[in-house]
Amino acid sequence: MALNHLWQCGLSMDELAEMGLTLGADVPVFVRGHAAFAEGVGEILTPVDPPEKWYLVAHPGVSIPTPVIFKDPELPRNTPKRSIETLLKCEFSNDCEVIARKRFREVDAVLSWLLEYAPSRLTGTGACVFAEFDTESEARQVLEQAPEWLNGFVAKGVNLSPLHRAML
Repeated sequence: MALNHLWQCGLSMDELAEMGLTLGADVPVFVRGHAAFAEGVGEILTPVDPPEKWYLVAHPGVSIPTPVIFKDPELPRNTPKRSIETLLKCEFSNDCEVIARKRFREVDAVLSWLLEYAPSRLTGTGACVFAEFDTESEARQVLEQAPEWLNGFVAKGVNLSPLHRAML
């Protein structure tokens, strides 16, 4: 986006998102710059405006290659598809989390610790995990209590990226 702007390429958001998809499945959502549900391999995006919560993001000190999770024979292959309306109303789940917790004890340890304080989940296939809070102070208080081995930070969720906000 920045180079498109600086070099005055004149590429549309659609063109940038299509090009970005060749780099990675999550690139189109960043190109578009708005919170969204992704379908397909990441190219079908439906913008949403969830509450902008605070998050404690923690890294358990291990790396999880995506193929390790996707090739695991225990990963469910038949999870029913839910509508966006249903997803916005119900508790989120991540089929990859069960596998990551079984295969990587560090992930299990961090999630077990965080779940004592707030709803917590694995990010995608991992290895980072996150806990959701209503306020920054709540998230920071929990981070201050973190075990010494835990690396983490607090961040505010935003529905519109700062880059897009600056370019509007």
